Amino acid sequence: MLRNLAAAWVLSVAFGACAQQAPDFLPGTMGRSVVEPDWKEMEAPPPPALRKDGLVPIEVRGGTELRWAVDPKSVTVGADRIVRYVVVASTRSVTNAAYEGINCDRGEYRVYARSSGQGWHVAETEWKPLSGDGEARHVRAIARAGACQGQAPNVSAEQIVRDLGTPQGTKFGGSNAP
Repeated sequence: MLRNLAAAWVLSVAFGACAQQAPDFLPGTMGRSVVEPDWKEMEAPPPPALRKDGLVPIEVRGGTELRWAVDPKSVTVGADRIVRYVVVASTRSVTNAAYEGINCDRGEYRVYARSSGQGWHVAETEWKPLSGDGEARHVRAIARAGACQGQAPNVSAEQIVRDLGTPQGTKFGGSNAP
Protein backbone atom coordinates (compact mmCIF):
# COMPACT_ATOMS: atom_id res chain seq x y z
CA MET A 1 0.00 0.00 0.00
CA LEU A 2 2.77 2.44 0.91
CA ARG A 3 4.62 1.50 -2.28
CA ASN A 4 1.52 2.38 -4.36
CA LEU A 5 1.13 5.71 -2.56
CA ALA A 6 4.80 6.51 -3.07
CA ALA A 7 4.55 5.63 -6.77
CA ALA A 8 1.45 7.81 -7.15
CA TRP A 9 3.21 10.73 -5.44
CA VAL A 10 6.29 10.36 -7.69
CA LEU A 11 4.09 10.33 -10.80
CA SER A 12 2.13 13.39 -9.69
CA VAL A 13 5.34 15.31 -9.01
CA ALA A 14 6.77 14.25 -12.39
CA PHE A 15 3.63 15.30 -14.28
CA GLY A 16 3.53 18.59 -12.40
CA ALA A 17 7.15 19.29 -13.32
CA CYS A 18 6.46 18.47 -16.98
CA ALA A 19 3.50 20.81 -17.02
CA GLN A 20 5.61 23.62 -15.60
CA GLN A 21 8.36 23.08 -18.20
CA ALA A 22 6.04 23.04 -21.20
CA PRO A 23 4.96 26.65 -21.69
CA ASP A 24 2.68 27.61 -24.53
CA PHE A 25 4.85 29.27 -27.18
CA LEU A 26 1.96 30.75 -29.10
CA PRO A 27 1.51 34.33 -27.95
CA GLY A 28 -1.85 35.38 -26.63
CA THR A 29 -2.83 31.97 -25.28
CA MET A 30 -1.25 31.91 -21.83
CA GLY A 31 -4.12 33.38 -19.87
CA ARG A 32 -4.30 37.03 -18.97
CA SER A 33 -2.33 39.42 -21.07
CA VAL A 34 0.49 41.49 -19.60
CA VAL A 35 -0.25 44.38 -21.92
CA GLU A 36 0.72 47.81 -20.70
CA PRO A 37 -2.25 50.18 -21.03
CA ASP A 38 -0.04 53.10 -22.12
CA TRP A 39 1.85 51.11 -24.78
CA LYS A 40 2.53 52.88 -28.07
CA GLU A 41 4.18 51.41 -31.12
CA MET A 42 7.30 53.19 -32.32
CA GLU A 43 7.48 54.17 -35.94
CA ALA A 44 8.82 51.12 -37.73
CA PRO A 45 12.22 51.58 -39.30
CA PRO A 46 12.26 51.25 -43.08
CA PRO A 47 12.61 47.70 -44.37
CA PRO A 48 16.17 46.52 -44.87
CA ALA A 49 17.49 45.58 -48.31
CA LEU A 50 15.94 42.34 -49.53
CA ARG A 51 18.37 39.42 -49.28
CA LYS A 52 17.90 35.93 -50.66
CA ASP A 53 21.12 34.41 -49.29
CA GLY A 54 21.78 33.16 -45.76
CA LEU A 55 18.09 32.87 -44.86
CA VAL A 56 16.93 30.72 -41.94
CA PRO A 57 14.23 28.24 -43.07
CA ILE A 58 10.97 28.15 -41.09
CA GLU A 59 8.75 25.09 -40.99
CA VAL A 60 5.18 26.11 -41.76
CA ARG A 61 2.71 23.28 -41.41
CA GLY A 62 -0.59 23.05 -43.16
CA GLY A 63 -0.19 22.01 -46.76
CA THR A 64 1.58 24.98 -48.28
CA GLU A 65 3.97 24.57 -51.21
CA LEU A 66 5.76 27.77 -50.27
CA ARG A 67 9.18 27.61 -48.67
CA TRP A 68 9.41 30.14 -45.84
CA ALA A 69 12.58 31.70 -44.43
CA VAL A 70 13.59 34.65 -42.26
CA ASP A 71 16.48 36.97 -43.05
CA PRO A 72 18.57 36.76 -39.86
CA LYS A 73 20.15 40.18 -40.49
CA SER A 74 16.70 41.80 -40.49
CA VAL A 75 15.58 40.60 -37.04
CA THR A 76 15.21 43.32 -34.41
CA VAL A 77 13.49 43.77 -31.07
CA GLY A 78 12.40 47.37 -30.69
CA ALA A 79 12.12 49.44 -27.54
CA ASP A 80 8.35 48.98 -28.04
CA ARG A 81 8.90 45.19 -27.68
CA ILE A 82 7.93 44.51 -31.31
CA VAL A 83 9.91 41.78 -33.05
CA ARG A 84 10.45 42.95 -36.64
CA TYR A 85 11.88 40.82 -39.45
CA VAL A 86 11.80 40.09 -43.16
CA VAL A 87 10.19 36.80 -44.16
CA VAL A 88 10.71 35.38 -47.64
CA ALA A 89 8.20 33.02 -49.28
CA SER A 90 9.31 31.26 -52.42
CA THR A 91 8.45 28.60 -54.93
CA ARG A 92 10.65 27.37 -57.76
CA SER A 93 9.76 30.38 -59.88
CA VAL A 94 8.51 33.17 -57.58
CA THR A 95 9.91 34.93 -54.53
CA ASN A 96 7.93 37.34 -52.38
CA ALA A 97 8.88 38.98 -49.12
CA ALA A 98 7.20 40.84 -46.30
CA TYR A 99 8.56 43.11 -43.60
CA GLU A 100 6.49 42.19 -40.56
CA GLY A 101 6.19 42.76 -36.84
CA ILE A 102 4.97 40.55 -34.01
CA ASN A 103 3.64 41.97 -30.77
CA CYS A 104 4.16 38.94 -28.52
CA ASP A 105 2.59 40.74 -25.54
CA ARG A 106 -0.71 41.13 -27.36
CA GLY A 107 -0.57 38.07 -29.64
CA GLU A 108 -0.80 40.21 -32.78
CA TYR A 109 1.10 40.84 -36.00
CA ARG A 110 1.15 43.31 -38.85
CA VAL A 111 2.78 43.77 -42.24
CA TYR A 112 4.76 46.97 -42.81
CA ALA A 113 5.89 46.40 -46.41
CA ARG A 114 5.83 43.82 -49.20
CA SER A 115 8.20 43.03 -52.05
CA SER A 116 8.16 40.83 -55.12
CA GLY A 117 11.85 41.49 -55.70
CA GLN A 118 11.41 44.94 -57.24
CA GLY A 119 11.76 47.09 -54.12
CA TRP A 120 9.52 47.52 -51.10
CA HIS A 121 5.92 48.74 -51.22
CA VAL A 122 4.42 50.09 -48.00
CA ALA A 123 1.54 48.03 -46.67
CA GLU A 124 -0.92 49.98 -44.55
CA THR A 125 -2.11 47.12 -42.37
CA GLU A 126 -3.61 47.07 -38.91
CA TRP A 127 -2.64 44.71 -36.10
CA LYS A 128 -4.30 41.31 -36.53
CA PRO A 129 -4.58 38.42 -34.07
CA LEU A 130 -2.07 35.58 -34.46
CA SER A 131 -4.82 33.12 -33.67
CA GLY A 132 -6.76 34.07 -36.79
CA ASP A 133 -6.94 32.63 -40.25
CA GLY A 134 -4.43 30.77 -42.41
CA GLU A 135 -2.87 34.06 -43.49
CA ALA A 136 -1.11 34.18 -40.10
CA ARG A 137 0.18 30.59 -40.27
CA HIS A 138 3.76 31.57 -41.12
CA VAL A 139 3.74 34.31 -38.45
CA ARG A 140 2.60 31.81 -35.80
CA ALA A 141 5.41 29.49 -36.93
CA ILE A 142 7.95 32.32 -36.51
CA ALA A 143 6.53 33.24 -33.09
CA ARG A 144 6.73 29.61 -31.93
CA ALA A 145 10.15 29.02 -33.48
CA GLY A 146 11.78 31.73 -31.40
CA ALA A 147 10.45 35.25 -31.90
CA CYS A 148 8.32 34.94 -28.76
CA GLN A 149 8.62 33.15 -25.46
CA GLY A 150 5.09 32.87 -24.18
CA GLN A 151 3.63 36.37 -24.17
CA ALA A 152 6.95 38.16 -24.40
CA PRO A 153 9.52 38.78 -27.10
CA ASN A 154 12.58 36.56 -26.92
CA VAL A 155 15.48 38.18 -25.04
CA SER A 156 17.33 39.60 -28.06
CA ALA A 157 17.52 39.58 -31.85
CA GLU A 158 20.60 37.37 -31.62
CA GLN A 159 18.74 34.82 -29.47
CA ILE A 160 15.77 34.87 -31.84
CA VAL A 161 18.05 34.07 -34.78
CA ARG A 162 19.72 31.25 -32.82
CA ASP A 163 16.34 29.81 -31.83
CA LEU A 164 14.92 30.10 -35.36
CA GLY A 165 17.85 28.01 -36.60
CA THR A 166 17.57 25.36 -33.88
CA PRO A 167 15.47 22.22 -34.42
CA GLN A 168 12.06 22.54 -32.78
CA GLY A 169 12.42 19.84 -30.11
CA THR A 170 15.81 21.01 -28.84
CA LYS A 171 15.38 24.71 -28.03
CA PHE A 172 14.09 26.17 -24.77
CA GLY A 173 15.42 23.07 -23.02
CA GLY A 174 13.40 20.77 -25.29
CA SER A 175 10.13 21.92 -23.70
CA ASN A 176 8.48 23.10 -26.91
CA ALA A 177 8.46 19.80 -28.71
CA PRO A 178 5.24 19.43 -30.68
